[in-house]
Amino acid sequence: MKSSVDLIHDPIPQLLVRLAVPVGTGFFFNTMFNVVDTFYGGLISTKALAALSLSFPLFFIVLALGAGTSMGATALIGHALGSGNREDAELYAAQAVSFGVLHALLLTAAGLAAAPAVFRLMGASGDYLDLALAYMNVLFVGSTFFIGNYVLNSMLNASGDTKSFRNFLVTGFFLNLALDPWFMYGGFGIPAMGIGGIALATVMIQAAGNLYLLGRVRRTGLLSGRSWRLLAPRREPFRRLFGQGFPASLNMLTVSLGIFVITWFAGRFGKEAVAAYGIGTRIEQIVLLPAMGLNVAVLSLVAQNFGAGKLARVREALSRALRAGLLMMAAGTVLVMATAAPLVGLFTDDPAVVARGAGFLRVEALVLGAYVILYVNNSALQALQRPAFALWIGLFRQILAPVPVFWLLALRLGWGLPGIWWGVALVTWSAAAVSMLYTRRVMRELEAEADLLLAANGGAPAAPGPPTGGK
Repeated sequence: MKSSVDLIHDPIPQLLVRLAVPVGTGFFFNTMFNVVDTFYGGLISTKALAALSLSFPLFFIVLALGAGTSMGATALIGHALGSGNREDAELYAAQAVSFGVLHALLLTAAGLAAAPAVFRLMGASGDYLDLALAYMNVLFVGSTFFIGNYVLNSMLNASGDTKSFRNFLVTGFFLNLALDPWFMYGGFGIPAMGIGGIALATVMIQAAGNLYLLGRVRRTGLLSGRSWRLLAPRREPFRRLFGQGFPASLNMLTVSLGIFVITWFAGRFGKEAVAAYGIGTRIEQIVLLPAMGLNVAVLSLVAQNFGAGKLARVREALSRALRAGLLMMAAGTVLVMATAAPLVGLFTDDPAVVARGAGFLRVEALVLGAYVILYVNNSALQALQRPAFALWIGLFRQILAPVPVFWLLALRLGWGLPGIWWGVALVTWSAAAVSMLYTRRVMRELEAEADLLLAANGGAPAAPGPPTGGK
């Protein structure tokens, strides 16, 4: 099926809107999906709400593996499509399925074994530990469904289809509204499962998404009857998927470790601080939705245009996405600063949690622009098949810098909990500045290489990039 979106020839501003708006809409409903989980967790108890926050770093490992595989597959499939190599695109699509499933099964086994020790390390014990395990173990069992959706969506994104995943996320939100209270409280033959019911509802919705997205992918032709013969793992495609996806997964895994670091430091100031951080990040995710839409749009656009050798369009997509994202986040900063306490109050009536959450949001409002810079540049580098930088900047931003900075500000200088929030701001803006400088350098190098190729070919353009995957 030919896509109605031509990523190589249509105007960049039009494509950014057409790709980013469905993604932003879908992520809004996905974030609201998580908000619904947070809301119902709060109805159980503050301890259950804290258990959800405690589980997020481990759950983020599932998301990291899925998103990394998706970004790597999108870059490879998009590059193959842009360079006109349809056979390689189909091969990478089938191999991405095998790659994702195998790693999901390994993650399930490792997660179930390690979760109790990790939660104890984060300070959980007794009922607090039981609640966290009741939630997280179900999600680990459903890891294959989560990663399956990421893999299928990579094929759609590479083809310029960002609407199908949006449709799934919107439908999933409304299903979650019904399934969360049903499974949590029981009824109609379903026993009351408490916080475990919230997790089960999520897994069932992900499984339904696999069926829907598979149907949409088959319409692109990237997965067809012959794809079954391409599913057996092959060394070269797996190597390239690993080379592109593993740094992206590790980069996102550093986010999980970064959340772990923040949670550990915040936990020194009580469960209310941990719950406040969990609520604050949910609200922050909503405000950052436009940036997330631009993130996927840039990945898809740059991948195909890089494959086609159109570096001028790559630079235009990058600069326009940055300008649009920074403008939107300026508005987001004003909104969050003005409404921080009422927003947190939507999720809890605990005054201690509201006060701490509002303090977090007022500082994070000043960091929204830095996240835009990081997201857009990292997506562009992934699409340019240079994923390693995102990993190194992620290690700096999430682990290497936060630990000494949080210790200095929160503990040594006695700033307390606000020291953690201001530490996040300092580290994130530093990373954004480095990211901007590095991406500009990469673009200059690629353009210089293209000029040399142009001169060597007597004026005939040649597409940059690595060789195709091979069979």
